Amino acid sequence: MKRYTAAVTAATAAAALAASPVSPAQASPAAELLGSAVVEHGTRFQDTPVGGLSGIDRDPRTGDYVLISDDRSEHSPARFYTARIDVDADGVHGVAFTGTTTLRDRSGRPYAPRTVDPESVRIDPATGKVWWTTEGDRRVGEGRPVLRDPQVRAAGADGRTRRALPPAHPRLRMSRHETGPRANLTFEGMDLASDGTVVTAMEGPLYQDGPRTSPENGAPVRITVTDRRGRLLSQHAYPADPAAAEPDPADGHAENGVTSILEDPESPGEFLVLERDFVQGVGNSVRVYRTDLGAAPDVSRVRELPGDPDHRLIAGKEPVFDLGGLGLEHVDNVEGMTWGPRLDDGRRTLVLVSDDNFSSGQVTQVVAVALD
Repeated sequence: MKRYTAAVTAATAAAALAASPVSPAQASPAAELLGSAVVEHGTRFQDTPVGGLSGIDRDPRTGDYVLISDDRSEHSPARFYTARIDVDADGVHGVAFTGTTTLRDRSGRPYAPRTVDPESVRIDPATGKVWWTTEGDRRVGEGRPVLRDPQVRAAGADGRTRRALPPAHPRLRMSRHETGPRANLTFEGMDLASDGTVVTAMEGPLYQDGPRTSPENGAPVRITVTDRRGRLLSQHAYPADPAAAEPDPADGHAENGVTSILEDPESPGEFLVLERDFVQGVGNSVRVYRTDLGAAPDVSRVRELPGDPDHRLIAGKEPVFDLGGLGLEHVDNVEGMTWGPRLDDGRRTLVLVSDDNFSSGQVTQVVAVALD
């Protein structure tokens, strides 16, 4: 998501770089910060600027990673990267990019500027196809409206679109009226579940589901489950937290949202949900929760979701970790999450990546956390 730019100085970014890998501190028994690595701002790879990394996945067949940039074909054509990331119990020892692939439409043409907004990426372990989301676009009020629905798309290894899923529900379509998705708060998270379904998570609430998050209130966001042709199976209401602090200045930006969702392969139907907020004058905070969609009510027929996180229609959630609380010295705009390698002691790893918004005041981080 490009809209939230943390107030991080160049000195802070340099300190974060010098501090990598990070020594864990204040780690809970269930989660331990292993370390982090920073991709230097201005890095170029195969004639593209490396930045805006908003989604990450690990190919279980090779151990390599795919990372998608949320560049709307404004810096270079929309694309994803492949990389090797060295993660073990002693930290993150490096990020080596190995390739870049231009995302293309069905005809094979690169996407024109501002026609897509890539956010999440997953590798289909059965076919090797690269599934990704675009947040779409909503621009109304001046001139001819621009309304592009959020979508899940599947691409071949060449980046060419092979499948584009239609919106699973009319409420997920963009509208010129204040109903449906808000601009830039749509399919930020997506996963391919073990039962063959596609699970997408909105970043923020639909218009009819209430106001955006703020320091005063959280908001229900819709998580939608479909088959691989886009047919609706169920929809669930997940309670996103309020923003973590008051902004400085008082009228500054402060908002929280869901940026990634990831099934726990050891507990099918249960998902880790990554919430990232930005508070002007304070910065970013990142928390990961666990939610059981199998136990959550289906709200696909509910027009307006309740704002009360304890309402019977709202899914439950349990905290897994707060990234800052694990001792990461600088927490940036983390948007992507995937399972990494299993450690020698049997613990699993989560690998996270941050979106630097192509800004010199932010950093591209790759962070590893071990879970019992």
